[in-house]
Amino acid sequence: MDHSLSLVPRGELLPYKGDFYLWSYVPSMAAAVIFTIVFLLLSLAHTWKMFRCRLWFCIPFVIGGYLEVVGFIGRIAANNATAELMPYIIQSVFLLIPPSLFAASIYMTLGRIMRGLGPKAEMCSIIRVKWLTTLFVVGDVFSFLIQSSGAGMMAAGDDPTIGENIVVGGLFIQILFFGLFVAAAVIFHLRYRRSSANWRTVAATSVLGTFDWERMMLMLYATSALILVRCIFRIIEYVMGADAYPLKNE
Repeated sequence: MDHSLSLVPRGELLPYKGDFYLWSYVPSMAAAVIFTIVFLLLSLAHTWKMFRCRLWFCIPFVIGGYLEVVGFIGRIAANNATAELMPYIIQSVFLLIPPSLFAASIYMTLGRIMRGLGPKAEMCSIIRVKWLTTLFVVGDVFSFLIQSSGAGMMAAGDDPTIGENIVVGGLFIQILFFGLFVAAAVIFHLRYRRSSANWRTVAATSVLGTFDWERMMLMLYATSALILVRCIFRIIEYVMGADAYPLKNE
């Protein structure tokens, strides 16, 4: 079958091989363009901030943002190429992986907050600060590699079931480590507040000067919640299968 992009009508759902369809719907061009622009602008802003302030622990976060851009470009291409394998692979892989990179920077942020508050704050952590980042980043990398291998098997094989199961396993590992991270963060937060009578006025220090540590903690909780919701939704998608509502609707 000739899958030339120029011969595929825009916005038409076509089979990849025989009666096998890669997609259950035609990806929205408008949504893909909007999210491409949003992620590109935010990634550029984070890149500028990272170099300006020399925040090298944000490198995974920035890379994740650009991978999101690539993923949504894949969806743009897929709008008029639903019979093409490459756009499908690009959007599948590059939208699956970035949250693991976002998580890596989030893990490193907590360690920097603790160090910024000083030795007293480090004593409030259930995990020694020098091991905190390493432990969770290693778990995140492990989850990242599992999800990547599963996504690769899904893209390369005729039967994606094994790849889907591997991805689900990687997502469960990510949820496990993220849950432990949130628990460690909450315990530290509560312990430090109890141990510091003036916790409301305490400011942490970093290369940026002083910053509101509790506001940063609330930011960590919010971003962690978003990633956890995403992981749970992804698991539901893969467990329910290709014929269920989540994967059959955009």
